[in-house]
Amino acid sequence: MINMHKHTHTRVRAASSGFTLLEVLIAIVVVAFGLLGLAGLQLFALKNNQSASARVAATSLASDMIDRMKANFQGVIAGNYHAPDLTSYGGPAVPTCNTVAGCTPAELAQHDLLEWTTRVAAALPGGVGIVCSDPTPNDAAPTPTPPALTGCAPAATSDLPLYAVKIWWVDDRSQANPGGTLKYVYTAFNP
Repeated sequence: MINMHKHTHTRVRAASSGFTLLEVLIAIVVVAFGLLGLAGLQLFALKNNQSASARVAATSLASDMIDRMKANFQGVIAGNYHAPDLTSYGGPAVPTCNTVAGCTPAELAQHDLLEWTTRVAAALPGGVGIVCSDPTPNDAAPTPTPPALTGCAPAATSDLPLYAVKIWWVDDRSQANPGGTLKYVYTAFNP
């Protein structure tokens, strides 16, 4: 009898050891799919975080230009910040603006525009910015157009025109879209 009981115990043990191996394999597959899902979620969050970071940088750069213009109100009144053409930003730097001697409001505007566009290009991928007097500042929203095609026309009827700070950059680059997507932000203000 003891011999029979021992034989039955061995059969049950062999069947349960195979069942445990199957459970482990299923658990490994479930964990693998979970880790793949987690990696995909992390990639999605990273992409959106980078996009949000670029938008914050663009908004900060727009505020920077507005602060520069508020500090040089005479240059704003004279229209020295109305630079709708991208070639307007390639002027020479005015080194005296950073010294005690100072510079004229027109020179300060030229210096501000040059420094600001350099910062935009450095902070954003494919970053381009313009500052202009524009009665319709949201002409490129919601589908942004390249800055060369954006019209900036000064308002003819107001003493202090509505100014717009417009910034474009390239975002959402991927293997499927290597050129990226053009993004745009604008800030309008009345000095």
